[in-house]
Amino acid sequence: MQRGWLARISTASKVAEAAEAYERFSESIHFLASFVLLPWDVQADEQLHSFRKAGVRIGTMDLKIACVTLEHDVVLLTRNRADFEKVPGLRFENWLD
Repeated sequence: MQRGWLARISTASKVAEAAEAYERFSESIHFLASFVLLPWDVQADEQLHSFRKAGVRIGTMDLKIACVTLEHDVVLLTRNRADFEKVPGLRFENWLD
């Protein structure tokens, strides 16, 4: 998202185009700042290795997301049911369907 607005800012040929791009970039920064970021920590890393040893085979980044979600006892919002249902104990929902 940010790269796109920065590219549009750098290639704007008119002041009005650049101003609009700066405004949209600013809005996206404020939107992202409202999110709570859950940390990757030792417990999540241990969970990752435990799942790998147990044979849970999904992409590394998805499994890391699952481990952080489990570590903080929250519900993951995702459309990726196929992968995340392979993670034991993970609670997830799809609000888009």
